[in-house]
Amino acid sequence: MMKINRDILFSAVVAVPFGAIGIRTESGLVRELVYLPSHYIEKSPIDELAERAAKQIEKYFEQPDFRFDLPLAPVGTAFQHKVWKTISAIPRGDVLTYGEVARIIQSAPRAVGQACGANWFPLVVPCHRVTASGGLGGFANHDDATGFHLGVKRWLLAHEGVKGF
Repeated sequence: MMKINRDILFSAVVAVPFGAIGIRTESGLVRELVYLPSHYIEKSPIDELAERAAKQIEKYFEQPDFRFDLPLAPVGTAFQHKVWKTISAIPRGDVLTYGEVARIIQSAPRAVGQACGANWFPLVVPCHRVTASGGLGGFANHDDATGFHLGVKRWLLAHEGVKGF
């Protein structure tokens, strides 16, 4: 089994209330943000952009109304961008279901869910604000037996003042 050096995976790792967030930067762009369990240790930023992203993440956890301003890598399909733009317009404290987002963009709920799952920039593109019609939902393809990612979604919604999840 090949051992992976975690130090090279992320440009920074920021401790957050539910664990950590890994930041990947490259060529002056944020390439990815990743929710990580608490066994990941903090890693100081290796470049200016990673430091800027880390500070903005910290500001969000201090104030959930904080608006991110980061140069994001051009990833995703035209359809995913349409979904992500719609999700980014959901105000803090509100949620929409996958079906509601689908109606807005004239698509299908499953396709919206797949685009949410392909989101490279959670928090910046707040896919946690999209839920299943019958409850929390989401992260079905990302979760393990611990329910880590559903716990993250629940925590973020509570942080933003959404009740009932």
